[in-house]
Amino acid sequence: MSHVVIVGAGITGVTSAYELSLLGYEVTVIDQHLFPAMETSYANGGQLSACNAEVWNQKSTVLKGLKWMARKDAPLLLNPSFDLHKYAWLIEFLGHIKHYQTNTIETVKLALLARQRLFEIADQEKIQFDLEKRGILHFYHNHADYAVATEVNQLLCRGGLQRYAVTAEEIPSIEPNLTGQYYGGFYCPDDATGDIHKFTVGLAEVTQRLGVKYLWGMQVDEIQHRDHDVLIQFQASSENMQDKHDINLGQLQADAILICAGVQSYSLAHMLGDRVNIYPVKGYSITIDLKDQQSITAAPWVSLLDESAKIVTSRLGSQRLRVAGTAEFNGYNRDIRADRIQPLVDWVNQNMAISTEHVVPWAGLRPMMPNMMPVVRRGKRDRVFFNTGHGHLGWTLSAATAAIISQQIQQYYPVS
Repeated sequence: MSHVVIVGAGITGVTSAYELSLLGYEVTVIDQHLFPAMETSYANGGQLSACNAEVWNQKSTVLKGLKWMARKDAPLLLNPSFDLHKYAWLIEFLGHIKHYQTNTIETVKLALLARQRLFEIADQEKIQFDLEKRGILHFYHNHADYAVATEVNQLLCRGGLQRYAVTAEEIPSIEPNLTGQYYGGFYCPDDATGDIHKFTVGLAEVTQRLGVKYLWGMQVDEIQHRDHDVLIQFQASSENMQDKHDINLGQLQADAILICAGVQSYSLAHMLGDRVNIYPVKGYSITIDLKDQQSITAAPWVSLLDESAKIVTSRLGSQRLRVAGTAEFNGYNRDIRADRIQPLVDWVNQNMAISTEHVVPWAGLRPMMPNMMPVVRRGKRDRVFFNTGHGHLGWTLSAATAAIISQQIQQYYPVS
């Protein structure tokens, strides 16, 4: 049996482990945390959103970013301090503006495949993760934003998305709990929401029953590429409470290695002789505990996306509402800033009649490529593969990219 080592136990790593185990591979997953899905896959916006597949590579995005630099509460925030990686990434981002339409259509197609595959996995494995198949409603506050969105919608529909325009009068019939005034919107009835952390934990349990091994609390120190295998050396991470003096470096031999390590994929790829230009783009979320009957009744069940504020919502069961947004270019900083959380709370108070007394804040780093496309391919060297760089669409795309990379591995290194 061929052995594949996966680095990273977030949504992409665990879905890849699942697909590889179904193909008959021996799989070992290494993660620096003590549990699955503890970084970007912990508390994201919750949307399985083919309707949000538009890539960001547009001049308008750059202009908005420059305009918002002085606003701490802006949807997109760029720390102007010099960082070579950040500015090289931004220059490369600009270079992909010419691929905006092609990449958006390709992302839509991938998202539709992923949505179907994730539903299949959840049904087959009986994973409970607060799945709601009630669609996603995008709404707009003025004619100018709606006109731009109409052009984007035409592009998304060219990729196969089923999404239609709704008037301001029709919005309450889709989600009656919205309390604001809106110009119009678009509704994608086939998109869904769910708790990414619950799903990843549940699928990790399934893979363990299928024979996948997990090494928790271990960080990869060195990867040696050899003629007939790959040697991975690791040691206890900072979370591992064992006495570090009693732990020798561990090592694993593998027929292939698959990098699914989120923002850490950048340095791991460099170790392997590859350039995977991932930059960490911070996003924030709040999880509102709905503790009173008024809030339980008044919280929306249909997933929402306010295009002007770049804020999304997902109902996670009867007593939780997830609200997420913002993009912050500030390196590997994981601090949860109060001035970035407060706009999410304010937005909820403006748009729905629920209590924001019980709010849990979170911040995570999206692993984002300059072209906004995931890296799903072989490395420069034999036996090296990547499934990473999904940006803000890791939850949406992971089920498809896991199947694709597993088939690539099977093509080059079939189970012996």
